[in-house]
Amino acid sequence: MLETSVRLLKLLALLQDGRDRPGTDLAERLGVTTRTVRNDVERLRVLGYRVDSRPGTGGGYRLGAGSALPPLLLDDEEAVAVAVGLRAAAAGTVAGIEETSLRALAKLERSLPSRLRHRVDTLRAATVSAAAGGPTVDVATLTAVAVAIQRRERLRFGYVGHDGTDSVRSVEPHRLVYTGRRWYLLGWDPERADWRTFRADRMTPRVPTGPRFAPREPPGGDAVAHVLRGVGSAAWPHPATVRLHAAAAEMARRMPSTAGLLEAVDERSCLLHTGGESLANLAAFLGTLDVPFEVLDPPALRDLLRRLADRYAAAVAAGPAAP
Repeated sequence: MLETSVRLLKLLALLQDGRDRPGTDLAERLGVTTRTVRNDVERLRVLGYRVDSRPGTGGGYRLGAGSALPPLLLDDEEAVAVAVGLRAAAAGTVAGIEETSLRALAKLERSLPSRLRHRVDTLRAATVSAAAGGPTVDVATLTAVAVAIQRRERLRFGYVGHDGTDSVRSVEPHRLVYTGRRWYLLGWDPERADWRTFRADRMTPRVPTGPRFAPREPPGGDAVAHVLRGVGSAAWPHPATVRLHAAAAEMARRMPSTAGLLEAVDERSCLLHTGGESLANLAAFLGTLDVPFEVLDPPALRDLLRRLADRYAAAVAAGPAAP
């Protein structure tokens, strides 16, 4: 019985790579006959695993999705990755999954061998999150939006605008985009005949969903870039557009994606659409980029930089001469 159990676990591990596994290949790897493989496959099916089989040349066995979640076999790296991901989800911006993530993490950590538990604890102790906080989004909202996207069904939802007014919208949902601060939905608005971006934390999906639609290509073919272009600066109290005298590719390596949207001008310059909680914070951020720049907008930021330049120049002039 013990030998059979061990062989079943090995068979399950072989089937979890998502490929068709010929019976002869499985028999060779397990050191048994093809008849034993067929019997073991039936045992897995009795235990709740859906194992699909395809006869003929090029066929074999494949692990499919069943009606219930059976036990999973994870290697060392996968187990550590899942543990770290669950802990991050417990402190993330999706409301309603914190407790669930902690319960799942507790179950996983109880089953981890000591060497892996030590790795997870070491990583947790050595890591500090610097992610910017943002409004939380109900997991049911994200799920409803994702289902509508997957099914290509028009989505109806209540929406609270920037000014606090309520409205009912109906769009063809394209993608959910997470910027590190907020969740956004990019969708085609048939009433306005244009693409629109909506904050997910201000949405309340309504049922039933609308009719199916044919998907459209987002502007520029990139949903993330379009959303960042629209909200990368507008999400901040003080948006700004700055010309940086450096290549866009170079600045992309030096800046986090959440800092704003880079738009190439030529091989030696680019536009940065960004923003800040205050003009002072924005001026400080631009100074850390360590490249020449020009503020195109807003004028108030240019005025602040002039005052700062005068203040710094005065500070240098009043100090002792350099040796």
